[in-house]
Amino acid sequence: MDDIYDLINNYILSAAVLSWITAQVIKTILTLITTKRFEFERLVGAGGMPSAHSALVCSMTFAVARKEGFGSPLFALSLMFAAIVMYDAMGVRRAAGEQAKVINKIVVSIRRPEDKHEEEIECISKKRFRKDKNKFIKIDDMQFKKLKEYLGHTPLEVLGGALLGIIMALIIPMR
Repeated sequence: MDDIYDLINNYILSAAVLSWITAQVIKTILTLITTKRFEFERLVGAGGMPSAHSALVCSMTFAVARKEGFGSPLFALSLMFAAIVMYDAMGVRRAAGEQAKVINKIVVSIRRPEDKHEEEIECISKKRFRKDKNKFIKIDDMQFKKLKEYLGHTPLEVLGGALLGIIMALIIPMR
């Protein structure tokens, strides 16, 4: 029972989790304001303003600094972890999101080609189907699941999350 009490009262963990929750709620509210509709995906999903990942790792890092000191090995470890997470959010995850946008557009254009490209796509498709019928399936028969496009963050979204995390670590009382 003491372990559960310790877990619930862990300042560093509380700061990190509350920062993540706050970022997700802010993200959902901003989406609601800009699109005029509630999107549950924004409440739990990645991407958007502010970065919940950045809020979590920066809050954790700053909470470690407050509790253990800037000279502690735990702070150094936490700082490097935060840097990797934020770099990944702006780099690899953002690139994956951009690629998902392109792939989604390609799938839509194949499924519903614009008038000027319809004949060209149809001609290319027929040539492909004739080469090997077992390797290609008619586009109309395929079921495409739209790829998630909100995966990464812009530098501003990462900065917003980082600032939110630091503020949360400051306002949550240390235990």
